[in-house]
Amino acid sequence: MGKRILIVDDEPSMREVLGILLDKEGYNVDSCDGGVSALRALQSDVYDMVITDLRMPEVTGIEVLRAVKSTSPETAVLMITAHGAADSAVEAMKLGALDYLTKPFQVEDVRRIVRTALGNATSRAAQNLSGAGERSSFERIIGRSAAMKEVLHLLPRIAASESNVMITGESGTGKELAAKAVHELSSRQKEAFVTVNCGAIPENLLESELFGHIKGAFTGAVADKKGLFEIADKGTLFLDEVGDLPLSLQVKLLRVLEENAFRRVGGTDTIRVNVRVIAATNKELGEGLKEGTFRRDLYYRLNVLPLKLPPLRNRGEDVESLILHFLNKCRPERTISPGAMDVLLRYPWWGNVRELENTIERIVVLCDEPVIREEHIPEEIRMPEQLPLPQEIPSGGVNLDGIIEDIEKRYLQKALVKAKGVKTDAARLLNLSFRSFRHRLAKYGLAVREEGD
Repeated sequence: MGKRILIVDDEPSMREVLGILLDKEGYNVDSCDGGVSALRALQSDVYDMVITDLRMPEVTGIEVLRAVKSTSPETAVLMITAHGAADSAVEAMKLGALDYLTKPFQVEDVRRIVRTALGNATSRAAQNLSGAGERSSFERIIGRSAAMKEVLHLLPRIAASESNVMITGESGTGKELAAKAVHELSSRQKEAFVTVNCGAIPENLLESELFGHIKGAFTGAVADKKGLFEIADKGTLFLDEVGDLPLSLQVKLLRVLEENAFRRVGGTDTIRVNVRVIAATNKELGEGLKEGTFRRDLYYRLNVLPLKLPPLRNRGEDVESLILHFLNKCRPERTISPGAMDVLLRYPWWGNVRELENTIERIVVLCDEPVIREEHIPEEIRMPEQLPLPQEIPSGGVNLDGIIEDIEKRYLQKALVKAKGVKTDAARLLNLSFRSFRHRLAKYGLAVREEGD
């Protein structure tokens, strides 16, 4: 019998999307339309995982979390909220929540968290990929373009070393998949591969997540807890979006890299570990080095073996293969018309492979016909807003930096308008972390209201 998951959300569309996603992954899924019905379900059944909205009428997600942990402490709980309130997230994590996501979230983030917590149940998705079971991360990297051939050439060489790795590339280019490939090709392949997103965890929780804490170290620390460095001992720790790491933690991370030792929060005992660190970032850390927001000594410690992943718009030869791969992964019986394929091939995919995969999944879920046609493709993909480009470069040249800054500023302004001035929502629209978004606002002198104003 497959692992059991309970979805709790007062939005029918959210229950439906999550249900379809997790059913395809091979889990047994039940759903409740709110906290009241969830409490009833939890009294009669035990689940391996509960995915619950945070803010619901009558009974909140926090109350659902408390009920789960009081009756079944081993059940994993993933919190989802449209509000992204840091205080609620902190409270949920202290009460024992596994993780939290803010809407709109990436489907791949849900899939990753659930797989990490429960494993891939009956692995129907894996069977679609390969009749012989799950393929390795290296085998799952698709690309015949020159840029990707270079990446595929470098990965085994990087894996053969024990040095730290820095993977750079835009959001959605597959940095975590590349990191997993390095781990699986290395001598540490049988040990743990542990992931942490440095930009997704509130600063006051991140130190505890990385290094652990002892009982009583702070309010809510009711027991000793291992940090991710301990869990990754003899294996690999993947620090995603390392550019968002606060300066105070950069100092402590540097010390661990230099000494292979640390102390838990509130503790006095030194804990020694053997961990290979793979870091990743979607931003140019050179700017952070100049501005003093990222330590130069830490950068050099992490950037021993650099690996740059190309954006999808520079991998034209790979797009069709990726479309067919994701279509086969979701619904192998579906086909796509030549016209629909042409539309997808023309689109620039600014969100890279992640945007392409999510788009194919969205099309498959909403299309009931055996053949995907142009009208089934989302309007924003069929008729994207085009950026004005000159027909040719004038003899006097152009100010490329100025043009890029102008485009960036316009997108920031458009996102703020669409998000009605709420910066956390605007950052999500641009696939940026909140810290990065706030930095860019300050760079261009764009002042907007704070959340809650």
